[in-house]
Amino acid sequence: DKILCLNLMSSPGSGKTTLLEATIKSGKFKIGVIEGDLETNRDADRIIKAGAQAHQISTGETCHLDAFMVHEGLHHIDTKNLDLVFIENVGNLVCPAAFDVGAHLNVVLLSVPEGSDKIAKYPVIFRRADCVVITKTALLPHFDFDMEEVVREVHKLNPKADVIALDSKSGEGVEKWLKFLQYKKEFR
Repeated sequence: DKILCLNLMSSPGSGKTTLLEATIKSGKFKIGVIEGDLETNRDADRIIKAGAQAHQISTGETCHLDAFMVHEGLHHIDTKNLDLVFIENVGNLVCPAAFDVGAHLNVVLLSVPEGSDKIAKYPVIFRRADCVVITKTALLPHFDFDMEEVVREVHKLNPKADVIALDSKSGEGVEKWLKFLQYKKEFR
């Protein structure tokens, strides 16, 4: 069986690790994660605690992962029986977009607190996205976030990108994300 590899990119705090925890805890996939952060093993520790393999890459002052770092990280994960490998890239909306890390799909997260204007402000990363995941939707009543604007702006830059809205904590919309992963794994 083939492994599907996904590159997760977003601002810090948008919910990449929380989405991965929800995905792992669903029990639908065997998952390995390459974690990229400037410092600490906190995210890798959370992934392992959730039940998946993880390898932390601390980049120091580098604001992204590259294919060489990911290749090295893969040597620390037993990929033999995995369904999915996630690359949780360093959190920011600029640098990661410029580097191909060898993933099959690029997934960009945008959280409700960040605002719906980020697509127009950071077009490069959204142009590269195969899927845009709107996170923290339980907070919609508390923020001026225009979901229609987000979908319109994403499709203006990238007509083929899927857009999924969810809240990893409440579970709302997570099933749609899991079905997206299953579909992409089966038909890649």
